[in-house]
Amino acid sequence: MEDVDDAVQALAGPLRVLVTVADHRHVTRAAHELGLGQPTVSRALARVQEVVGVPLLAPHGRGVRLTAAGHALAAAARRALGEVERGVRAVREDDSPATGRVALGFLHTLGAAAVPALVRAFREEHPGARFRLTQGAAGALLAQLTAGDVDLVLTSPLPAAPGLRARALLEQPLVLCLPAEHRLARREHLALADVAGEPFVLFEHGYGLRETADAMFAEAGVRPAVAFEGQDAGTVRGLVAAGLGVALLPAPGPARAGVVERPLSGPSTTRTLGIVQREGPLPRVAAAFRDLVLARPELLGRSG
Repeated sequence: MEDVDDAVQALAGPLRVLVTVADHRHVTRAAHELGLGQPTVSRALARVQEVVGVPLLAPHGRGVRLTAAGHALAAAARRALGEVERGVRAVREDDSPATGRVALGFLHTLGAAAVPALVRAFREEHPGARFRLTQGAAGALLAQLTAGDVDLVLTSPLPAAPGLRARALLEQPLVLCLPAEHRLARREHLALADVAGEPFVLFEHGYGLRETADAMFAEAGVRPAVAFEGQDAGTVRGLVAAGLGVALLPAPGPARAGVVERPLSGPSTTRTLGIVQREGPLPRVAAAFRDLVLARPELLGRSG
């Protein structure tokens, strides 16, 4: 409680003095409770009166008393200080690794297994920690990070943008997903050139996996025929299972009837997964979660 009181005192010391004087109706007793000298209390009261521009004090014997205006302001200050105290307590609870809240953004493809594994590992060390989880496209997540709506983003590819700090964690293999009855389904390895004439099911523009796929196509000299575009890996796999195209997805993926995964051969067959934060300090709870992710990157490679 003392640390909260100290913070409130630093934020609104003169008003706390006014409230304490109103409670005790005596400057000396108020000074004793506050642990201040009487001259310090008198100066604080005079400062409040000067700022307000209304008489708050009146002579009373050898000391002073609060006027009606002083008591009215003290009542308002008491309510305001209560809100400040609750606010200080709330932000400290949100910052603490023991009770705080991590605002985490991540790609859809990390939501089935990777993020639950990371959150579980963190909660094993900090059972009182809370999370606000946001899934989305890489571009949208980074915009939220820049705006301060999330603390951290798990994404791919990693941005090189002013004000953002990205750290690579692991290389995740990408595979070709084909319908089980596809003519190439029995091949052990495939190159993008092998499926250059096939209809593709890709993520929409703005998603990190689409950016990675487009770079791989360009490197291989392939211009894909895009049959469908989706927003999550489950939908993409479902379209592949229906025989509507082939897809590039992270491995290993969840087992899906009607879909086979084949390793890729070629110069680029992985995507770089990493964690991104804004430049500058993080809330302590978010920094602790970041450190766990950096220490256990293998959890980020889980698929489900």
